[in-house]
Amino acid sequence: MADTGVQARRSAVYLLDMILDDEPRLMSELLASGALDKLPPDDRARAQRLAQDTLRGLERADRLLQKHLQKAPPLTVRNVLRVGTVELCQGGAAHGVVNAMVNLVSQHRTLSHLKGLTNAVLRKIAAQGPEAWDALRAPRLPKWLRGPLAEAWGTDAIAAMEEAHFAGAPLDLTAKGDASALAEAVGGTLLPTGSVRVMNAGQVSAMPGFAEGDWWVQDAAAAIPVRVLAPKEGERVLDLCAAPGGKTMQLAAAGAEVTAVDQSHPRMQRVKENLTRVGLKAKTLTKDARAVQGEFDAILLDAPCSATGTIRRHPDLPHAKDGSEFGDLIELQSELIDHAWSLLKPGGRLVFCTCSLLPDEGEVQVDEALERHGDMTVDRAALDVAGVEAAWITEEGGLRLRPDFWADKGGMDGFYIACLRKG
Repeated sequence: MADTGVQARRSAVYLLDMILDDEPRLMSELLASGALDKLPPDDRARAQRLAQDTLRGLERADRLLQKHLQKAPPLTVRNVLRVGTVELCQGGAAHGVVNAMVNLVSQHRTLSHLKGLTNAVLRKIAAQGPEAWDALRAPRLPKWLRGPLAEAWGTDAIAAMEEAHFAGAPLDLTAKGDASALAEAVGGTLLPTGSVRVMNAGQVSAMPGFAEGDWWVQDAAAAIPVRVLAPKEGERVLDLCAAPGGKTMQLAAAGAEVTAVDQSHPRMQRVKENLTRVGLKAKTLTKDARAVQGEFDAILLDAPCSATGTIRRHPDLPHAKDGSEFGDLIELQSELIDHAWSLLKPGGRLVFCTCSLLPDEGEVQVDEALERHGDMTVDRAALDVAGVEAAWITEEGGLRLRPDFWADKGGMDGFYIACLRKG
């Protein structure tokens, strides 16, 4: 029987090869296309974790490795060395890690001649790396992203966000029913906003209450927009760009008549599967949000965005993107706000949100929407929900969440949220 550790490590290196390539792919795309499907669940989780840990610590790993490399080896060998370095510096057993990584290179069809280099470099890392690792700064965001974020929030705030990104993210759950009871059942902590946080969670599907549909996975920050919208029983609520369905389930659990819309067939399938598992109902439409018709009491628009607020969960984003698509996304967000506004009843409310740290995808969007729509006002009172701190409320009346908030609790995703009222 093959050593499962080898399979997981080989798969982690493959993911890194794809993400750090000249034509990079996002990890979510790789996983959706079945990159790890042949692995058993434990190996799949380990491969993903190894790849994510390596991406988070990439700057540190490269700084340690450059001392022992006269020139950069081919990408696959570089990624073998990176994974090995991160494992060793996080306390992995030197003998096991070095042997495993040397075996990976020796089994490679065209790179086996570099097994000696792999062995020599990782033995040096094993001897000196762990101590040097802890002395290095938290890895920085790439310049293309760090620049605009530092301009928006200041260098101290960016440094704090980078610490949060490097620390990674715990597992957050939203309860279908009693959140306190869920926290007790899963050994988690009830957060001020009502989400349940689980540190060092294992396999999600094996946790108490998963099969029964008692909860779903949803970052604490991502659960706040629905709390701001405050859906009432029987209200007609439209959930635009709904996948993967966390907010749809929140709306349905509140008793609203929900119409969930997403233009991706695979992502909408996931929404349907999630609704089925938790035993909640919503009407689902697979179409472009700008083509939706009807009239609604309340609308939730979680607009497509740069996803820069989710880097603590998705450390591949800064490496697989370069910011070139952000202009198109910002234009799309404006179009979606305008179309959603046309579907809202007089007196109704629209919650606009993005999982972005860029003001152009949040604060600026709302400022500009207010100029375009004379019947639009910001409902500041809607932000008066449990756990929301006054310091998070912005000048124009929105809510700015950042990864470095709740640093003592494990952070949160970056989000912008505003409640807009019609008439």
